Amino acid sequence: MDVDARLAELGLELPEPMAPAGNYLPARLAGDLLYLSGMGPVRADGSIVTGEVGEGGLDLETAREAARLTGLQMLAAMRAELGDLDRVRAVVKLFGMVNCRPGFTRMPAVIDGCSDLLVDVLGDRGRSARSAVGLAALPFDIPVEIEAVVLVAV
Repeated sequence: MDVDARLAELGLELPEPMAPAGNYLPARLAGDLLYLSGMGPVRADGSIVTGEVGEGGLDLETAREAARLTGLQMLAAMRAELGDLDRVRAVVKLFGMVNCRPGFTRMPAVIDGCSDLLVDVLGDRGRSARSAVGLAALPFDIPVEIEAVVLVAV
């Protein structure tokens, strides 16, 4: 599958990868595994989505869209590190964190925004093992942070 052609077919354009917010790498290749640092939702205009998910905060659909935007950031980081998204063999594992208010328990539905995007773009190569947890806070008040382990062709 030509991933760039698939992106075009879906009408998707990858953003510029965000610079790290500290002393770390956005991605690290170790053999045939690419480790992606936790990434957050960035809109096309470069602004960052913020807020807590749950009653009185962001609704489920807005949070899912934030996870989808995070997935686009992840694909952009993969391309920056690998040069070619066709090198992706499988998204092995996603770890999704949701900045949520007490009582919100639909974290898996939020992270589906990212998982659905990865499957839309990569097909079965985008289907992964996954964890989705709720936290009391995330950096910069972002609603979602997701990290990944990706199997790549070397």
